[in-house]
Amino acid sequence: MKQSFFYGLVLTSIMSLSLIGCTKKNAGTTGAETQSSDDSILVGEVGSLTGPEATFGISTNKGIKLAFKEINDAGGINGKKLELITLDDQGKPEEAATAVTKLITQNKVSAILGEVASGRSLAMAPISQQNKVPMITPSSTNPKVTAVGDYIFRVCFIDPFQGTVMAKFAHDTLKAKKVAVLRDVKNDYSVGLADFFIETYKKLGGEIILDKSYSAGDIDFKSQLTAIRAKHPDAIFVPGYYTDVGLIARQARELGIKAPLLGGDGWDSPKLQEIGGKAVNGSYFSNHYSAEDKSPHVQSFIARFKAMNNEIPDGLAAMGYDAAMVLAASMKSAKSLSGPDIKEAIAAVRNYQGVTGNISIDADRNAIKSAVVLKVENGAFKYQTTINP
Repeated sequence: MKQSFFYGLVLTSIMSLSLIGCTKKNAGTTGAETQSSDDSILVGEVGSLTGPEATFGISTNKGIKLAFKEINDAGGINGKKLELITLDDQGKPEEAATAVTKLITQNKVSAILGEVASGRSLAMAPISQQNKVPMITPSSTNPKVTAVGDYIFRVCFIDPFQGTVMAKFAHDTLKAKKVAVLRDVKNDYSVGLADFFIETYKKLGGEIILDKSYSAGDIDFKSQLTAIRAKHPDAIFVPGYYTDVGLIARQARELGIKAPLLGGDGWDSPKLQEIGGKAVNGSYFSNHYSAEDKSPHVQSFIARFKAMNNEIPDGLAAMGYDAAMVLAASMKSAKSLSGPDIKEAIAAVRNYQGVTGNISIDADRNAIKSAVVLKVENGAFKYQTTINP
């Protein structure tokens, strides 16, 4: 029995050491206490991998991982491999702030990728700015994000442009004379996009017949929609996230509202049609790219992404890929891998050919690029038009 006990202790010790080794080996993706070594460069990512907008974070993460794989397979950054540490913020601004603080102060990352949602990027940006760690958001479109400081960048268009795109599409293409608005008052993205849409639509001569609101997490929108129905709008602008929009669409159709719904890139998720079903058919939203784009550059990306993930990339995946590639190109051209030098290199990006279009960073650290309008149609997002800035 003593001998068996002794061997049991030895076996337990070996298993414990093996577990410790596994933890260290996986540190690059779990957010463990990892720091850059002589042969690697750590980059942090913050995203909503769980929570109500989880598809945003999951898609973006897949795009970033593909980019890092391709960069490392091609030799990395001046001989150094990129290593990604991804932290889940659960869709909460306070968790996003905690995550970016950990990545900067404990993991000592060289740069930050993320977030998608503007509200969460606004929680992260002051921390990156204070610590002089460059941050590139793939898809946060609210203008306030990059206004935080000179270390904060984006590779997507901004809401003044996106709002203009959808206002012009409603007025010029759909010939809508009067539009109602239904916005999420707790969402910086939704509030800002609604304001810019209204401003442009009125300038074009359109009439905003009602501007109603809801709060993220609501599940009953029938009061607002009943009021909208009474005004007989030609279209309804709903600049929210797919989780809410799907429910709004179903309830609108249940109330007999036949007017098309319009929105922004926050609709971009396969969950939109899972939640909304046939109710979202015939609706339109602005986005960063279309998988129907026949250019060899886009179709090559789609094929490579599909080979790695067994799915067609959505706009968030494409934006994650472009953000990672812009960061890598900037690191290659930077004088050093210090925060100030990487920042200067990102600011100098001009005419970078991304999957989502040519990317040039302007003086306000925003990307000058085009947008597409997609139609929701029987389980697919069908390309309608491209709008250039």
